[in-house]
Amino acid sequence: MKSIRKFAYVAVLTLSALNLAPNLASAQDATGTFTLTHEVHWQKAVVPAGEYRFTLGSEGSAEMLTLRKLSGNATGFMLLVTDVETSQPSGPSQLLVVSKPSGRFVSTMLLPEFGLTLHFAVPAETPEVARATTDTIQTASAAR
Repeated sequence: MKSIRKFAYVAVLTLSALNLAPNLASAQDATGTFTLTHEVHWQKAVVPAGEYRFTLGSEGSAEMLTLRKLSGNATGFMLLVTDVETSQPSGPSQLLVVSKPSGRFVSTMLLPEFGLTLHFAVPAETPEVARATTDTIQTASAAR
């Protein structure tokens, strides 16, 4: 009789834990790594050159990109994504960097393996033509 009660208790506890836990498959964040060969402005943050790990997650109704430097000084950045688009999963992941007289600015992060394109705010300047360059990034395999 004790073993049946113990089994029932464990079963109820397990079912309760599974119902309260979020669905891990849908809550998994997009993650990966990339290397910046030069310092860039990423919205209001100045991100130095180096190797970084990124994580994209939802914070309420907004998407938050977290960067963590893997080498040298342990530096981290949290960036609010201004716009997220769904995209077709084809081609390599890339950072689109716009060069302006005041520096280099990240405008877009293409993550085709996650089916996402992230857009970031780039400050407006004098009407000079900006030159766009791209840096390829490597992402870790993870479902979003």
